Amino acid sequence: MVNVGHGRTRVADALRRQAATLAYCVSNVFANQPALELAGRLAQLTPGDLNNFQFTSGGSEATEVAIKLARQYHLARGNESKHLVIARWQSYHGATLGALSATGMISRRAKFKPLLLDFPHAAPNNCYRCPFGKEYPTCEMACANDLEQVILRTGPERVAAFIAEPVVGSAGGAIPPRPEYFPIIREICDRYDVLFIADEVITGLGRTGRNFGIDHWGVVPDLMTMAKGLSGGYAPLGAVAISDRVASEFREKRVAFDHILTYGANPLATAAACEVLEILVEEGLVERAARLSEGFLARGKRLLAHAIVGDVRGVGLLMGVELVRDRATKEPFPPDARAAAVVAGEALRRGLVLYPSSGTADGVAGDHFLICPPLTIGEAELDLLFEILDESVAAAELRLKVRAEPILTT
Repeated sequence: MVNVGHGRTRVADALRRQAATLAYCVSNVFANQPALELAGRLAQLTPGDLNNFQFTSGGSEATEVAIKLARQYHLARGNESKHLVIARWQSYHGATLGALSATGMISRRAKFKPLLLDFPHAAPNNCYRCPFGKEYPTCEMACANDLEQVILRTGPERVAAFIAEPVVGSAGGAIPPRPEYFPIIREICDRYDVLFIADEVITGLGRTGRNFGIDHWGVVPDLMTMAKGLSGGYAPLGAVAISDRVASEFREKRVAFDHILTYGANPLATAAACEVLEILVEEGLVERAARLSEGFLARGKRLLAHAIVGDVRGVGLLMGVELVRDRATKEPFPPDARAAAVVAGEALRRGLVLYPSSGTADGVAGDHFLICPPLTIGEAELDLLFEILDESVAAAELRLKVRAEPILTT
């Protein structure tokens, strides 16, 4: 996510200055000034007591680190049987094997299933396609309470952590939870001594109009992963924020976190991130995303005039558009129609980059695309974005040969 926009010469200058002094050092032996500075800056933005950091090269590595931290935390407390991480179906947490084991996208897991860890999965939170066939609020938050059922079936003594995106990104198309969802999740995790890992790789650093997506629901996780927006795309970088409560177990027991990455806490990447965070704060880009959010979603809702658009949702400057073959029944397009890719192709021909994805409905069928503009975008640019998108969806509709009557909304 290029949150601060392309072509920031001050970020390029920060990289050049750092390259001229110290380009690399081994992070498990030495600290370096840019990494220490970045940790201090991040601690001012992260919620609650998430004041400790491990830096990685990206989001998948951050998930791996969070999983290993959860395991070693429980080992330090004498809970040797706690090792499993529960995730949700219709989730994505990374491409490495540990992260892919947690991932709930069937299509991404399929080729590698024999290599994956046997991590349990709970129900997704998705009111548009409720896995329990219920409606909010009479559903009594069955999707959130399903976590407890999975913990009990698995055995609480075996569950180390639960990982979830505050707003489901590439696997579901910017699906936000209901207000009660994460408070219930937090309480369940506390009840069974399970660490809560918030995956903020997509939602972190202003994307949703808050510093981090989880801030919308007033919940503080035990561990929090981040990447994309952290360095604004200018250098490969990810991080795990660690609560004081978790970190204190390592310090008090004098136990080192047994982990190393070749480019962990890389001086070049962390120097770039320091500059990106300075821009984020100086220019009030988090507040800007919050300000633009209502108009952004209102423009998106106009796409419901197209018969192939089933749902438009999102938070801040993160929007998902789900495509359907039949809006009345929510029937998805067959996978071989590649509906989201068709829309994305039409948009690209017109100069707009979208993020298409599939498997939205059941892990195999279903299509959506994400819209994630830089936080620097202006009103005129938003108008142009949705003008192009409207044309692109109309062109895709003709190619996909949908003739259903649209349902106009206000």
